[in-house]
Amino acid sequence: MFRRKKSEGVAVAAQSGSTPGHAGSTGSTDGQVSGDRAGGKGRPTPTRREAEAAARARAKGPQSRKEAAKLLRERRAAENVKMRQGLKTGDERYLPARDQGKVRRFVRDFVDSRLCMAELLLPILLVIMVLTYSGNPTLQGYGNGLWSAILLLVVVDTGYLIWKIKREVRTRFPDESTKGVAFYAVLRTLQLRFMRMPKPNVKLGQKPPARY
Repeated sequence: MFRRKKSEGVAVAAQSGSTPGHAGSTGSTDGQVSGDRAGGKGRPTPTRREAEAAARARAKGPQSRKEAAKLLRERRAAENVKMRQGLKTGDERYLPARDQGKVRRFVRDFVDSRLCMAELLLPILLVIMVLTYSGNPTLQGYGNGLWSAILLLVVVDTGYLIWKIKREVRTRFPDESTKGVAFYAVLRTLQLRFMRMPKPNVKLGQKPPARY
């Protein structure tokens, strides 16, 4: 009777096409395959919904006030650098309204192309002050004479500059108004060359471009 049960067990195993040891290895293989499918790095692959949620979270930016304030400061600093650079180079996008336009650009180039007596006014005034407060009557006389001479030269040179600029603007830009051109030119002549903003684009003695 025991011999019959053993033979039946062998027949059943043969019909199922496996042995008791083979069944255990199959379960191990299935576990390895499922583990490989779960992810090669030992963690499950995120679903599409989870990936989209993570992307939305990253798009929201900083989560705290401190991070938001830091990000805002960095953006403002970068924008200020762009504005300063644009102001120096004369980029129209960063210029104030009074400096915008091809007429104002021409006026700047025209003023920068020549040596104006008005830009020498400040350095000469310092010399005049030294002579005036020296306590020496002779030097004080020289200071007064120099002041009269430089003032006369500035008036004559500025008057000629205004006349010349208005004529050039009417010739180059017949459809543009010359309103405010003279005042804009005088303000630029009063500034030392290295302090002018936007920075000069032409050198002394160099003619302004033919077209703007």
